[in-house]
Amino acid sequence: MTVKSWVDISPDSHFSIHNIPFGVFSRNGTEDRRIGTRIGDFVVDLHVLAEQGTFDPKVNNAFKQTTLNEFMSLGRSLWRSTRATLQSLFSEDSTLKNNEDLKKQALVSKDLVKMHLPANIGDYTDFYASREHATNVGIMFRGKDNALQPNWLHLPVGYHGRSSSVVVSGTPIKRPCGQQLPIADQPPIYGPCRLMDFELEMGAFVGVGNQLGDRITIQEAQDHIFGVVLLNDWSGNFLVLVRIVDFRFS
Repeated sequence: MTVKSWVDISPDSHFSIHNIPFGVFSRNGTEDRRIGTRIGDFVVDLHVLAEQGTFDPKVNNAFKQTTLNEFMSLGRSLWRSTRATLQSLFSEDSTLKNNEDLKKQALVSKDLVKMHLPANIGDYTDFYASREHATNVGIMFRGKDNALQPNWLHLPVGYHGRSSSVVVSGTPIKRPCGQQLPIADQPPIYGPCRLMDFELEMGAFVGVGNQLGDRITIQEAQDHIFGVVLLNDWSGNFLVLVRIVDFRFS
């Protein structure tokens, strides 16, 4: 049975009662960061709902923080029960439907908020998972006939990234500087990267970690992955070329 909401939601909206994403926002003109979700054209202030004792006590406390880290650490069981509570609150027969005072406090127009990085990111791993992308990069560095190395089909390639460089959408990006090889067979030079691209990727937030040495199986992954986001991965290709290709000069 399809769950219907009392909130007026456009049929083509990405934010129906079945989505329930989580993020961090502030109301325009303030720096007070709040955890929220979105339904239709409204951002829902979960701090306000937590102060009403709406959720499990651990979740209520987590929603009074300024990042999602504490909520992410609570595990899948509480993630799921919290989503179920929110879906119930915004379903057609919810008591919140007629609570005008609480609705006024908790619901904010999406046009009146600013979004922030949702979590303190302690670490970042970039996986080289797209066959098409790996082939295109291989053509750049090795030519079409030797584009995709045989080990790529078997070895899951991931490399450590700089977590401090993960920023929220809309942040100005500065062109990086580094060593590059503009002239073949000449020593590298230092300067602003002349060739940049960006790759649209899917990022996953890990909520619950593991002890050193303990494995997480594929079957257990859903208990650890809190959620996913779209990510623009900016690359300075001239700088990457110096790192990857074995260059020689006289």
